[in-house]
Amino acid sequence: MSLLHADAYEPEDMMVHPRHQAMQPVLAQLIQQLRACETVQAGVEFQRDLLNRLLEVEKDRAGFKRAAKRMSSGKGPHPEAPEPQSGRDLADVATWRFEQDVCDRLARQLRSVGDALAWRVFGFHRPFILALCRNQSPGPMYGKAGLAAELERLERACKEDGAFALLHDLTNCLRIGDITVWDGKHPPRTEEIKTNPDNTKSAQLRRINQARAAVLEGGPLPGDNASELIYDLNLPLRTHLDMLRDALERAATDGIYATPVPGSRALFVVDQYGCFQQGLSSRPLNERLQQTVEAARQRAGIAAGREGHNISATSLDSAARNPLRVPWANYPLHPVACARLIGDYTVATVETSGPLLTRLLQVSGLDARWVRPPRKAALQPGEVVMEIHQQERLRSVTLPGGLTMTPSWTLQMLQSELDHYLIELLRPGSWVAGIKHLLAARQAGQPWPHYRNEHEIWV
Repeated sequence: MSLLHADAYEPEDMMVHPRHQAMQPVLAQLIQQLRACETVQAGVEFQRDLLNRLLEVEKDRAGFKRAAKRMSSGKGPHPEAPEPQSGRDLADVATWRFEQDVCDRLARQLRSVGDALAWRVFGFHRPFILALCRNQSPGPMYGKAGLAAELERLERACKEDGAFALLHDLTNCLRIGDITVWDGKHPPRTEEIKTNPDNTKSAQLRRINQARAAVLEGGPLPGDNASELIYDLNLPLRTHLDMLRDALERAATDGIYATPVPGSRALFVVDQYGCFQQGLSSRPLNERLQQTVEAARQRAGIAAGREGHNISATSLDSAARNPLRVPWANYPLHPVACARLIGDYTVATVETSGPLLTRLLQVSGLDARWVRPPRKAALQPGEVVMEIHQQERLRSVTLPGGLTMTPSWTLQMLQSELDHYLIELLRPGSWVAGIKHLLAARQAGQPWPHYRNEHEIWV
């Protein structure tokens, strides 16, 4: 899904908008501030700063939206409407919609830094995110009736209890409950905050309790499918994120950089600032990009017969969209590099070949089959891309008539797991070991696996 009105402006117009450009140093400063937080008070101050930035953007977004609605009905913008900064025709409703779109994206970029705070305070223990993300995305904070009560609870937790509290609406990945509190003695406690406690809905409390039980007691994840369970791989996570860091540094100078990555993958990075330094205009840029990318595909072994079989994961316009992704601000990169990824001034793409990826697992002794049809549209959440089959030869049963029944297990790999392998640049050995661990456990249902040492990987 894109926020762009294709008939009104080009994607490049977003990148040169003054508001969008001005957000880059703000994001870098916020990421640096987050990484420097070592105390409860510092964490509260960070949330105040982030909240003020977010409310300012969302207030302008609401103003632009109202103005566009008035103009669509033949009226003029209301007197309190914020001032557009794009330099476009103020009499054109598309100008006001464009400004609204810019604010939409800036709000997501700020929330992606809030996501980074959430991952950090949960100790990069992915199960908490997996459990608490399973609701609809939160709406805007600006104008929210219960915001004052949530802020009061946050301040009280800090001043009276010496605890740390996190506002969920500052994030995209925490969608169940309003606030989580850490008291230093017990597991984090998620709460639903209501101005009138009598209005608390039992369904909301049930999802909070279900999320807590999923993480702490091995219960099913929130939702209607009781077979969805968190699964501890008890394995260390190993990545090639050092290659991403090197690629970003090269692209910041050269504009474009591409390299093969172990595990039948190719990594492509385009940095707009680097392209500008190299004087690359649109046509030379596209030609050089095609040549560089094709060379990397060749070296990765995924160039031949790629039509319809190659799939990719990208950083483009991904900030605070997918709650399952590790936020860019948590990647072991310089804050400026993280800000460029969040704002799409740097775009990283990791591509692989489905059939070649299947062979990688087959060489490792797994009966894997790529089941995604060729020439399909972009990967969809929940889509099955691969099946890995395992027979239980030691448990075969002889049936009448000379037949033998062999129980078997089939592990279905969904879009989210493939995205995990691609965008986080998991080492092939670590990824394959995780799959084998799942198969060996013979766990029925839909396991959501996680590794043990993610606090050593992310910042």
